[in-house]
Amino acid sequence: MTSDFFEDLEARGLIHGASEGAREALAAGPLTAYIGFDPTGPSLHVGHLLPVLALARMQRAGHRPIALVGGGTGMIGDPSGKTAERQLLTREDVQRNVDSIRGQLGRFVDFSGEGGALLVDNHEWLGGLSLIDFLRDVGKHFTINYMLAKESVKLRMENEGGLSVTEFAYSMLQAFDYRELFDRHGATLQMGGSDQWGNVTSGMELIRRTRGKHVNGIVMPLVTTASGVKFGKSEAGTAVWLDAERTSPFRFYQFWLNTEDADVDRYLKFFTVIPVNEIARVVAEHQADPAARTGQRRLAEEVTRMVHGDEGLERAERATAVFFGSRPAQDLPAAELLDVFSDVPSTEVARDRLDGDGIAVVDLLAESGVAASKGEARRLIAGGGISVNGERVPTPEHRVRASEAIDGQVLLLRKGKKQNHVVRLV
Repeated sequence: MTSDFFEDLEARGLIHGASEGAREALAAGPLTAYIGFDPTGPSLHVGHLLPVLALARMQRAGHRPIALVGGGTGMIGDPSGKTAERQLLTREDVQRNVDSIRGQLGRFVDFSGEGGALLVDNHEWLGGLSLIDFLRDVGKHFTINYMLAKESVKLRMENEGGLSVTEFAYSMLQAFDYRELFDRHGATLQMGGSDQWGNVTSGMELIRRTRGKHVNGIVMPLVTTASGVKFGKSEAGTAVWLDAERTSPFRFYQFWLNTEDADVDRYLKFFTVIPVNEIARVVAEHQADPAARTGQRRLAEEVTRMVHGDEGLERAERATAVFFGSRPAQDLPAAELLDVFSDVPSTEVARDRLDGDGIAVVDLLAESGVAASKGEARRLIAGGGISVNGERVPTPEHRVRASEAIDGQVLLLRKGKKQNHVVRLV
């Protein structure tokens, strides 16, 4: 029995546009629907979470999702939403990306069993397709006028660089994908971002013309922050990846924890599977005391757990506690500590200076610039304002030894509650 998938999307603000009959088709019973993923990189990023979660929501509602990885179309690149042509990838690069994305999707969608979700690569039918066959079978159903009316095409035609024939044909290739999935797996719904509407309707039109059937499309909004900035970048401007090797669980968690108050309600609806009525309670609690950041904490916990599992969430929360000083630095291995404090000043010190009796802490503070002088270092220590690896330095006579270094590599100096400095032993 299916739950009302369309109503849930609507309640979450996830319906930007839908074809006539989409709501009724979803309510009529289980159907097969697909979403495409462009393998232009080795990892999905947080901007992909909206379509990834749409697959998961679909499956939870009793429908059968298909994740289409564009191993064929990825050789060209989708011009939708782009102001310049993508750099073409080799087949080897695309295949590597496809393999990586396949693993990431498995965290969200169950591909097991006879009725499980499907993972399909369009290189299967596009890889051996001849140009003559494609033009005879697909191209004849698309007029130049129809193609020029597409928003993605118009946008690029207005730019100086124009649009190559390669990218101009992309919409037809995606239409062909929809028809192949209709023929092979009975797919009758395609979903995607709002910038994909032109491609979605091309597929619907091709199926109508060549199969005499009505199929549907739903597109979701493109996500921006409340201030209008494109979603998916960290404060440093780098992409926030789902791959823990590219974006650590700590930095991933911090990305969500730093969500603006005005975005909390939307992001809880967009990027979690928390029921809408429960989200309303979380948001009400958050609005009653914004300083407690209840909404951001729940958002960060839910999304980090989905992407990195319970262990990844525990790592992120432990690292966050170390970052804010509520847990000692020794609770983290050196590699994680360096990641957490990668943006703070650092100093290199010869390892052998910490051998034997070690180095006077006042010398270390002065040399690293944490204190302006040895005299200031003594005053700070006497006032209880200096810690090494989260442990308060007891007296100005304290000496720092190699045994105190985390994994024999790193020391974390802290002045007061917020000023941190990393010492790397070399």
